[in-house]
Amino acid sequence: MKPPPSSSSSSSSSSSILRKGRLSPYLFALLAFIFFVTILYGEDFSCIFGDQFEPHRSSHLRQTSSSSSSTTKKKEEKLAFAIGEGVKGCDIFKGTWVWDDGRPLYEESECPYIQPQLTCQEHGRPDKDYQHWRWQPHGCSLPSFNATLMLESLRDKRMMFVGDSLNRGQYVSMVCLLHRLIPDNAKSMETFGSLTVFTAKDYNATIEFYWAPFLLESNSDDAVVHRISDRIVRKGSINKHGKHWKGVDIMVFNTYLWWMTGLEFKILQGSFDDEEKDIVLLSTEEAYRMAMTSMLRWVRKNMNPEKTRVFFTSMSPTHEKSIDWGDDPGGSCYNETTMIEDPTYWGSDCRKSIMHVIEEVLSKSKVPITFLNITQLSSYRKDAHTSIYKRPWKPLTPEELANPMSYADCVHWCLPGLQDTWNELLFSKLLYP
Repeated sequence: MKPPPSSSSSSSSSSSILRKGRLSPYLFALLAFIFFVTILYGEDFSCIFGDQFEPHRSSHLRQTSSSSSSTTKKKEEKLAFAIGEGVKGCDIFKGTWVWDDGRPLYEESECPYIQPQLTCQEHGRPDKDYQHWRWQPHGCSLPSFNATLMLESLRDKRMMFVGDSLNRGQYVSMVCLLHRLIPDNAKSMETFGSLTVFTAKDYNATIEFYWAPFLLESNSDDAVVHRISDRIVRKGSINKHGKHWKGVDIMVFNTYLWWMTGLEFKILQGSFDDEEKDIVLLSTEEAYRMAMTSMLRWVRKNMNPEKTRVFFTSMSPTHEKSIDWGDDPGGSCYNETTMIEDPTYWGSDCRKSIMHVIEEVLSKSKVPITFLNITQLSSYRKDAHTSIYKRPWKPLTPEELANPMSYADCVHWCLPGLQDTWNELLFSKLLYP
């Protein structure tokens, strides 16, 4: 029989077992250090590595942590294209119109790109007062439109206006504001179906317009023949047009007027090629919300907020009911040469329910979209429409010629004119947000 181990032998054996089961002091120190750093800088690591897997995450939402505080703070960086900041607390869309002898910013005859439906002077408008008004915000001033700076901002970039003929008017206004700085042999304008492209060759820049009055696919998508009263929009079809918008750096959307055909709207749930079409009626507000939501989804999937900018222009008012501004009923913008002075004026043509939809949908956007709220400031300008001073869409009948008010266009705007101000606001929000 072997003698039992001595106490010293037992102690030595136990100590050896414990040493084998215990971590190395160096390894323990390393693990403790990693644990401490993880606790202290964990959010920074998640931010760093999180950005590796979220390339489109907006940089101004990156989080930083402070060792003296457990509260994470959002560090905001400048939006793309911004070179400065606007006046804090100043809403540039609230203000008044002031006379400016330095207007217009260009002459109608100097810009060959204006469609004959907008050349009011060429078509006999006798006054020019509508060209001389400048928008003055309360409490601050708009930066002067700088064509050189705008062109430099567009160098190697694409800018696109998407929407209806009112957005096309703003597009043409932008081209007119810029083209004088570009030599004749270094600029061009071409049309390819729904797409019109102005190219500034020396800047490798394009300013484009894409006809899509509903943003979604519709039976009014022909850029020339689209005057259809029974309008139908196809649900979930924004990619039909959106495939032509990819790669744009500055996007300006609008859609409103073509939805205003009544209280309900026809929505196609299948395809326009189906023999039996599945059409449902939605309230105009719900149909409009559907289009706005589709637009946001497209923007989220296709526009990088760190490198691009997206704008949405609010409804452009019409002036077809003189009773709205206190005149006798039966009149319109025809023969109107002065603006509306009531600062609270809001015409019956501008549905506040649609404005509520815009506000609701844009407030849920996960990417920054700048809202160009031109409705109120444009509502005062019953004097600025093309009225009868334009090329008509179709030959006028003897009855129409005998009653000019019957064909006065109180929807579109003379150029130069009001829509140049829209672009001054766009310029301000692009470069000085």
